[in-house]
Amino acid sequence: MSYFENIRTFVRVYELGSMSAAARDLRISPAVTSSRISQLEERLGVRLFQRTTRSLSATEQGKAFYTGACQVLESVESAEAQVVDITDQPRGALYVAAPLGVGRRLIAPQVPAFLAQYPEVNMRLRLTDRKVDLTTEGLDLAFFLGQPEDSNLRIKKIADVQRVLCASPDYIMAHGHPRSGHDIVKDKHECLNLRFPGATEFQWPLMTPSGTKRFRAAGRFECDDGDILVDWALAGHGITLKPVFEVASHLKSGALVVVGEETPPEPIQMACLFTHRRHQDPKTRLFMEFVIERISSAIQETALPDQLPR
Repeated sequence: MSYFENIRTFVRVYELGSMSAAARDLRISPAVTSSRISQLEERLGVRLFQRTTRSLSATEQGKAFYTGACQVLESVESAEAQVVDITDQPRGALYVAAPLGVGRRLIAPQVPAFLAQYPEVNMRLRLTDRKVDLTTEGLDLAFFLGQPEDSNLRIKKIADVQRVLCASPDYIMAHGHPRSGHDIVKDKHECLNLRFPGATEFQWPLMTPSGTKRFRAAGRFECDDGDILVDWALAGHGITLKPVFEVASHLKSGALVVVGEETPPEPIQMACLFTHRRHQDPKTRLFMEFVIERISSAIQETALPDQLPR
């Protein structure tokens, strides 16, 4: 088993490119991580990584060993999954990622009930609005909004999520009520934007009588946390584009008001990503099915009715 743990540690160091990052991911100390790599190198009689004080890179032997090491881990995980299927007792850590708004409002509330049903499963929920990489970050499952870039991953669609443009009554009183994307651009309204490193010009896809068009969303307020954009909108600093389920309570209370209603935002896909290998793990499959059933109804319940204040 110690040799297996050494292999598992090597794979995470290789994928994350850092001893300390692998240690955090595996919940062990950096010293243990370094010791496991040293033990593996001693057993194999080769150096797997070139180490300096500032960097770590795999040697040619390390690159070759990585492929075989992944196959070993996959074989063990597949064998464990078959045993779990037979015993009906899923166990182990489940690594799940989701955008902040989705995670806080839809995923996290389902976790306690799932863990109560499967007491030998441990949840590792990571919430971030940035794009995640399932392979390099060791994730079993990732929920997302939009279209994935990696076509090698498997996708399970959950729903087409209704979105809305909204602003506070104070903002509308001060700057006017834009009825369309054309008004937003023409009158130079302040647009609150979600931004990450590498993001380019902001454009909002809005539905017009002649089809979906993209409108430039200009503004001084940017953040990589979608909930901050909602806070700014509530404080009267601009217009935000959000999934309805994230702002439904504010729309119902009147703290936010729908704008641009003549050209509403195009719905966005909510889905989850997983690799074929991860889907074979019963706990991954069970959690995905457990959550999808519950959040699909939650999304429908927050759909924007005609009687909401506009």
